Amino acid sequence: MTKKMDDTQRYERLREAVGNGDISRRSFFGLLGSAAITTGLTGGIMTTMANQARAAGMELNFEGWGGIVSEALRKHAFNPYEAATGNKVIDATFGGENEVLTKIKAAGSTNGHNILHSSGVNWYKRWVDNGYGVELNEDNIPNIKNVMESIIAPFREITPNSLSAVPYDYGTTGIAYNTKYVSEEEAMALGADLLLKKDLKGKIGGWGGDWANRAWYGALQSGQDPNNIQDWDAVWDKAREHRDLVLKYWGSGAELMDLLAKEEIYVTEAWSGRVAALKKQGHPIAYMDPPNGLAWMESMFVLKGSPVAAAEELLNFMLAPETAIAVAAGQNYPSSLDPTKVEMPESVSSLPAFDPTGKLEGLVFRDPIKWNAAEKDQSKKWNRVKKGA
Repeated sequence: MTKKMDDTQRYERLREAVGNGDISRRSFFGLLGSAAITTGLTGGIMTTMANQARAAGMELNFEGWGGIVSEALRKHAFNPYEAATGNKVIDATFGGENEVLTKIKAAGSTNGHNILHSSGVNWYKRWVDNGYGVELNEDNIPNIKNVMESIIAPFREITPNSLSAVPYDYGTTGIAYNTKYVSEEEAMALGADLLLKKDLKGKIGGWGGDWANRAWYGALQSGQDPNNIQDWDAVWDKAREHRDLVLKYWGSGAELMDLLAKEEIYVTEAWSGRVAALKKQGHPIAYMDPPNGLAWMESMFVLKGSPVAAAEELLNFMLAPETAIAVAAGQNYPSSLDPTKVEMPESVSSLPAFDPTGKLEGLVFRDPIKWNAAEKDQSKKWNRVKKGA
């Protein structure tokens, strides 16, 4: 007991010295180290204090989707945050969360991985089920009060006692088409079947990085409810039909935009924000969400082993209305902030999928229970189909 009190008093004196400018942060951590007040060396209270101490003047590793999305986060969120706090955000791009999960499992550690721009409730459940979630203290994220309850609710259903992430944006995976070669009337009449139009063979693209995306569209094309698939063989038959027409499966949002901008492809499923960016650049690309098209929400997921206090500070900064709105306009995806609580400018309210009610009732999201349960078997089938089976 005496030892804990001595260390606590020493820690508080060092913190006060930093606050008064008597010692630098660098010296502060050196003194902590010499006193053995570092993570894991002297137990619970010392671990907590070391984490709190590192909440200032430290590094956070962020992984996201690259392209305009990462550019918007860097410009409107990370740079101002670094200037305001002295903390450093090291951002990197991933090709998909499976890539990150595989690396973490192979390494046996989350070292170097702190915050992920994670894709929706199904991935939230997967990270939590694998034991990689944290318990965020929402009192340290006061701006979360402005987030739509409709977008938080699915996350709370999975972890009712605490969140491991905060929802940050949302959008849809619809169909992009070049208006020089496909009319609006034709696109609306065909819906999801536009991706199977035979006379566009060699000018059709598709996202190859996610088996569930291919299955969702295969379900639509085979006349099934994607959240209640009864005939998986029919789904993969449609995926084969699509595969035989595809010029290339794209692997990132940047590649998607490049293929459309250069007119290497005329039609593809696409992420709503990327198409909005192309339209702003003057390309003749239109976008539609077919009936029961796929909607998604993204979160900022904090991985186990991360400095939670610093992560909470960053998340709160990112949810500040001025930051969240600037990022939304920059990346072309609506913010998770409730538009009935926070006024949204036209640059956000005009984005595809934007819901002025904040209820998201008009969007269809994946059922994480059903889709995660199907992944083991159906992802293998997609891999075989993609390779020509």
